[in-house]
Amino acid sequence: MSNLQFQNDLDRLTEVLPEKVKKHITYEKMEDVIEIVLDIGRTPEIRHAGGKIEYLGEEFVTEDDINYITSRIQDFTSDNRSGIPGTLHRISAIRNRQGKIIGLTCRIGRVVTGTIACIKDICMMNKSILFLGRPGVGKTTKLREISRLVADELGKRVVIVDTSNEIAGDGDTPHPAIGHARRMQVTQPQYQKDIMIEAVENHTPEVIVVDEIGTEAEAQAARTIAERGVMLIATAHGNSLENLIKNPTLSDLVGGIQSVTLGDDEAKRRASQKTVLEREKQPTFDVVIEILDRNTLAVYKNTAEAVDYILRGWPIRPEIRKVDKSYEGAPQEVTQKTEPALSDIPKEINRLDKSVSEHNTDSLKFSFSRQKYVEEVKGIKKIYLYAVSRTIVEKVIERLDLNAEITRNLDDADIVIAHKNFIKGGAKVLSTANDYRLQIFYVKTNSMAQIQKVLKEALQITEASETLCGYYDDAERALDEAKAAINKILAGAEHVELTPQNQHIRKLQHELVEQHNLSSKSVGEGSNRHLRIVGGKEFNQ
Repeated sequence: MSNLQFQNDLDRLTEVLPEKVKKHITYEKMEDVIEIVLDIGRTPEIRHAGGKIEYLGEEFVTEDDINYITSRIQDFTSDNRSGIPGTLHRISAIRNRQGKIIGLTCRIGRVVTGTIACIKDICMMNKSILFLGRPGVGKTTKLREISRLVADELGKRVVIVDTSNEIAGDGDTPHPAIGHARRMQVTQPQYQKDIMIEAVENHTPEVIVVDEIGTEAEAQAARTIAERGVMLIATAHGNSLENLIKNPTLSDLVGGIQSVTLGDDEAKRRASQKTVLEREKQPTFDVVIEILDRNTLAVYKNTAEAVDYILRGWPIRPEIRKVDKSYEGAPQEVTQKTEPALSDIPKEINRLDKSVSEHNTDSLKFSFSRQKYVEEVKGIKKIYLYAVSRTIVEKVIERLDLNAEITRNLDDADIVIAHKNFIKGGAKVLSTANDYRLQIFYVKTNSMAQIQKVLKEALQITEASETLCGYYDDAERALDEAKAAINKILAGAEHVELTPQNQHIRKLQHELVEQHNLSSKSVGEGSNRHLRIVGGKEFNQ
């Protein structure tokens, strides 16, 4: 926002303030102010971004001062919020037990640009994104800028579900900060879930933007939107991904969790209790971004993988990005479709290991990702579904560890799977698929067995691909063994020796051990070479 524009918006706010407050406010003083606070019987104050509090004069706020302000603004909604048309300022009320207003918080609204430059590449990937962070850290500001980016630069149909006019300001005309995005106002917070569904059903959006998903009903509405193929950009209550997983109301946003009872052999293999927590379904959001502070973001590019790691107790490192740095040149996902020979896989993994970039030293360094390696070593197939249950397809892909993912865009698809009974209704989609020379496979019913059969046929499951999956099963088992050994060392054992593994899997085990401040070294020769884990700070070799 230009200085002139901010000054004009600030003038609109000061117009509704009583004279004894207004005379102490200057544009220079308000540059970094977050809010103006007025409570009956206290001195008015302004609160700066750094935590500094400055008092405005020495006169106390009176009931007449409160009435002066409320008579010049719109009525408060049920969540005690109001605003000033044409601006991003928000005015919130504090009431006594009888419902009378005894205090006001005037939140200063600004258009801040450049806050999403570091994640612009992610915003353009057509994936649903969830922002987490404490209040006042800039979540809504980022939603506003992303709305403008996607609507103006990408030319997508964007609808903002604006509860209490947080994103696009008060008044019938949305603030210019959202560009050409459209805005649907929500009269009362409890209706947010209904407006989210209405936006999808009535206005054919490609992208929906929602601020503060906070109830189970809103989480379900978000899942419904995502399953209809709409990109969703939202914020949620919670400071971190781990906190969100533990929140029973909102955990569905990242796949939900369920209690699973393991068999004796599986529990022993995992070195865990028989009852463990696992992810229940595919996450609603593909990407989760934690806003650590106004200048630092922690990005989890694969929500499903991150949740699985957290539930298994494995260290997971988000990608740390700084607002003042550009990541436009960051390496993109490998899209090469050629499949390497199985003998080349260790070389590919070694190459990927070397390409892992160094991140914030405060974050964990363990970066083994089974899914990431599979995707990069083998070209991943993208599937477009028509009238076929997305949930069941996702379960089959996950259960069989298939090298595929569902895409919401026909343009990106490699194959199409359609329901045979709905061919007539999908004539246009299927005609377009034929124009793109895409293979189309048909299911007769939305049953697990039928979909599993068609997926295997579509993906041409071969003995070689099953061998590849087996390689990664070996790596996962080796890491489970290392985790069990670490627990023994922490419980008092002097050292533990693991079963022999190849060089690349041993490297992954070394990294896991390092995260627990323990030492490990490779011992033995040839096919018997293996890890010995010990306490202390011995050098890793």
